[in-house]
Amino acid sequence: MEQSTSERPVLSPEFRRQRVVNWMSLGILYAFFYTTRYNYTAAAPALANIFGWKNTDLGVFETVMPLVYGLSVVFNGPLADRIGGKKAFLFGAIGVVVMNVLFGLASLAVVNPAVWEGTGLARHVVTPAALSFGLSGGMILTLMAIVWGLNGFFQSFGALSIVKVNAQWFHVLERGTFSGIFGVLIRLGLLLAFQGVPLILLFFPWQFAFWIPAAFVLVMFVINFFFMYNTPKDAGLGEFETGDEVEGEEGKALSIKSIIAKVFASRVMWMIALGSMMIGFVRRSVVDAWWPKYFVDFYGASSSTFATYLPYVVATWGIALAGIAGGFVFGIASDRSFGGRRAPMITFGFIGMAVILALFGFSDFLGLGPIAAACCLVLLSFCVNGAHGLIGGAASMDFGGKKAAASAAGLFDGVQYLAGAFVGMGVGYITTYWGWSAWHWAPIPFALFGAYVMSRLWNVMPKGKSAR
Repeated sequence: MEQSTSERPVLSPEFRRQRVVNWMSLGILYAFFYTTRYNYTAAAPALANIFGWKNTDLGVFETVMPLVYGLSVVFNGPLADRIGGKKAFLFGAIGVVVMNVLFGLASLAVVNPAVWEGTGLARHVVTPAALSFGLSGGMILTLMAIVWGLNGFFQSFGALSIVKVNAQWFHVLERGTFSGIFGVLIRLGLLLAFQGVPLILLFFPWQFAFWIPAAFVLVMFVINFFFMYNTPKDAGLGEFETGDEVEGEEGKALSIKSIIAKVFASRVMWMIALGSMMIGFVRRSVVDAWWPKYFVDFYGASSSTFATYLPYVVATWGIALAGIAGGFVFGIASDRSFGGRRAPMITFGFIGMAVILALFGFSDFLGLGPIAAACCLVLLSFCVNGAHGLIGGAASMDFGGKKAAASAAGLFDGVQYLAGAFVGMGVGYITTYWGWSAWHWAPIPFALFGAYVMSRLWNVMPKGKSAR
C-alpha cells in the first residue's frame, strides 16, 4: 500500500475493515483497563465508610497506584516496543484481572464496618472497623495499597500497547483524529467506573465493584488474543507507510538501546513530557480522581445514593461526553487547522483549564451549588481530555514513530502519573487541613506553566521539521 507521506493515505476496504476490528477489540479492552483503575476512585467513599478511612488514608491509594504506574510505564515502554503491543497488552490484562480480584478479597477481613457520626468535614469515626485474621487498620490499608500498586504496574501496559499497535495502523495525518477516538475510550472507561460502580454498589457488596469489571477484562483478553493484530503485515495486508519514519528506522526492529536513545535524548520529547506532567497535576487532582469525595464532604452527598444523586449523575455523564467532544475537537483541529501540529491546541487546552478552575473556585465561593460545580467539572473535562488525547494518542506516535511509539507513550504517560502520585497525598492533606475551598485553586499554576511550555513547541512537527 503506497502513499505520499505528506498526504492522507488511500486505504483498501480490507485494510479499513481489519483496522476497525483491531481498533474495537483493542479499544474496548483499553476502556476496561480504565474501569479497573478508576473503580477504586468511584468506590472510595464507600471504602472509607467501611474501613474508617480519612482523606489522608484515601490519598495513600491515589499516591501508590500513580507512582507505580508512572515508573512502570516509563520502563516498560522500550519492552513493549521490543515485544510488540499485543503481547504486552495481554500480559497486562491478566495481571489487572488478578489484582482486582485480590483487592476485592479484602472484604473477607471485615467483620463489622466502621461506625461514623456527623456530616461533611465534621464527620468522624466513633467505632473503628472490626477486622479478622489479626489485621489492624494500618495493616489492611498497607496490604490493599500494595495490591493496588501492583495493579498500577499491570495497568501500565495498556497505554503503551494501544499506542504501539495503532502507530502501525494510522498515518501521521490521521492521528489527531485518532486522538479523539482515544479520548472516547478513556471516557467510556471512566463512565463505566463512575456510573457503573455506584450501580453495582446498589445491588452488590463493594468487592463486586472490582470483580465485575475484572470479568469484562478477561472476556476482552480472549477476544484480543484471537482477533487483534500487531501490524497490517501480520494481518496479511502488507506494509503500511505511516509517514513518520526517520532515517535509520527501516528494516529490522530497533534495539532497546536505540529506542531509549531516540526517545529519552530528545529535547522535544522532554518538553512534551513536561506538558504531560502539568496535565497530570490538573487531571489527577480534580477531574479524574477526587470529585466524588468532594460531593460527599462539601455538599453532604451520600456515596450509597450516587447512582441517583443529580449533581453526581450530571458530572459523570457530562465529564464523559465533554471529554469525548474535547478529544475530537482538539484532535481534528490539530490535523486540519494546524497541519498536524499538536502544540497549539494543547496550549489552548491549558489556558482553558486555568480559566475553568478559577470559575470553579468562584462558583463555590459564591455558593452557586452542586449543579454549578458539576458543570465546571464538565467544562474542565473538555480541556483536559482534549490536551491529554493529543499528547497520549497523537504526539507519542508522531515523535516516537512506529518503532518507538510505546517508549514515547511511556515517557509522556509516566510523568503524568508521577505528577498524579504527588497530587494524591497533596489533595488528601489540603482537603483535610485547609478544606475543599482550597482544592480548586491549587492546580491553576500548573495549567499556566503547561501553556507556556507547549507554546514553545508551537511549530514543531515530526522529524524535527517546522510546519509551513
